[in-house]
Amino acid sequence: MWNEPYLETCCRATLHRLLLAGTIGRPDGLKDGPCLHRLEAMGLVCRRADSRFEITESGRARHASEIMKRRESRAG
Repeated sequence: MWNEPYLETCCRATLHRLLLAGTIGRPDGLKDGPCLHRLEAMGLVCRRADSRFEITESGRARHASEIMKRRESRAG
């Protein structure tokens, strides 16, 4: 049974961009800012001291289980 909150398409895309950004992170104030804040409230991303967002271990796990799973199913 699925017991995690649903991620909107925009938030899944934001989580993927954040993973791709790596240690650079993503700044606040971009078009995906609302998604970054939503993901932060869910514990999937955190804001660093320099106000940039980075993915958390929970975010990495969610990315692997939801985003990469979708991508692999399309490839097959």
